[in-house]
Amino acid sequence: MERMNNMAKQKTNWRWVDWLYVFTIVSQLIYIGYYLEQMLTNPKDNGTLSFAVLQVVAGLVIATLPIIIERFMPYRFPEILYAVYLIFVYCSILLGTGLHFYSRLYYWDKFLHVLSAGLLAGLGYTVFNVLISKQLRQTISALLMSLFAATFGSTIGVLWEFYEFTGDSLLGLNMQRYMAKGHLLLGQAALLDTMGDLLADVLGSCLIAIIGYFCIKHNRDWLDKLTFTKK
Repeated sequence: MERMNNMAKQKTNWRWVDWLYVFTIVSQLIYIGYYLEQMLTNPKDNGTLSFAVLQVVAGLVIATLPIIIERFMPYRFPEILYAVYLIFVYCSILLGTGLHFYSRLYYWDKFLHVLSAGLLAGLGYTVFNVLISKQLRQTISALLMSLFAATFGSTIGVLWEFYEFTGDSLLGLNMQRYMAKGHLLLGQAALLDTMGDLLADVLGSCLIAIIGYFCIKHNRDWLDKLTFTKK
């Protein structure tokens, strides 16, 4: 009886971000089901469709990864960060890759760079909270914490560009958009995508850092929203 009560309690303790997770997963499953049916009826397009479906399947795993990690630790990820993470997965994998928003909307990639950089800057606050005590958090400079968050988010963005450069160099990919329709771009044209990505990363990181600075100045307890919580 006690076990049944505990199970019922767990079901009623769903957070709003859990419903966002369900929406993300169900949307991806609908996409996978629809395009699997398309692959059966239009075998000629199987190569393109199967690649898109595989990426969306990977999106299911990526969206579920924080839940898997939480099972092995006594803490929960900050709700707001997990929510933005799910939105990013939805926008980048389902909309971006699955529904071809990358090619249909010119600035979709830049929007995702701003979004991911903001997410990483928020994670920077979380990392800072882990590194210092709660007592010290009440006295440390809001500017210092915000600079750390902005630097953290921007640095991860730079490392991502290193990853893209490595992939392009070793595997002949075009992640940095240095080619157009198979032809090498020349001069600044070859740098526009990378520089645009870096600017978007800095913009997203600084935007969250500025918001965080004023929130901390107004109320130090705002940082609790970006802190791991016990289950």
